[in-house]
Amino acid sequence: MSPILTVVLVLVAAAVAGALGFYLGGENRKRTAEAKEKQFAAYTKVTLDNLFDQMAANDMKELPIIVKADVQGSAEAVKQSLEKISNDEVRVRVIHAGVGAISKSDVDLADASNAIIIGFNVRPDNVAKEEAAATKVEMRMYRVIYDAINDVTDAMKGMLAPKFREVALGELQVRQVYKISNVGTVAGCRVTSGKITRDSKVRVVRDGIVITEDEIASLKRFKDDAKEVAEGYECGVTLAKFADVKEGDVYEAFKMEEYRD
Repeated sequence: MSPILTVVLVLVAAAVAGALGFYLGGENRKRTAEAKEKQFAAYTKVTLDNLFDQMAANDMKELPIIVKADVQGSAEAVKQSLEKISNDEVRVRVIHAGVGAISKSDVDLADASNAIIIGFNVRPDNVAKEEAAATKVEMRMYRVIYDAINDVTDAMKGMLAPKFREVALGELQVRQVYKISNVGTVAGCRVTSGKITRDSKVRVVRDGIVITEDEIASLKRFKDDAKEVAEGYECGVTLAKFADVKEGDVYEAFKMEEYRD
């Protein structure tokens, strides 16, 4: 074989090998990317409803929780109570306990840590609500510490089976407060989102803190009774029990809905 032909064959073999290596490398990269996509698609944010299944499937050893409360004493009490329910299978770890409304930074931390947010007598602000919905971070709100403890305990045992859930209807802002004899305290409100119905339950929120929950004694448009008031309209709301209403308070209208898993 001539030297020139030998050189040509060597160059051709090298080119083929290089092309094959590039192809195989590309195939490997493709398979790796597909595997990562499948892994990401299979990744599920932890919730109290799926906690037991995740413990079984992923050998989950720790449940990170973020606690937000109305006052520091409550935040510490909730934190200590939650961490006491750790067992041999899973440890409950409160990675952050703070005071005030649930914010976007709380949701971002929960998203990064695969944590659940537990609020005690507080509510998330609108930005936090949107971020939690987008990232599928679970937020659970409580007014009684033992309810939170029981829910987490039951979730760890695979026994959590809530029969009711809250359905948000709308929000109102209190613009003026009237004291009317023989009627009581009437809050002049504007429906800022959604709607309010005569049979709604109402949560009174002041600066991100839950003041109380109550039922509606009367709902009026001007002087007429109303069954429902939609977004953008004004109305007068009298609560059944709570009278210490202040301008700037937010009314969250909601109802409880029975459901099956």
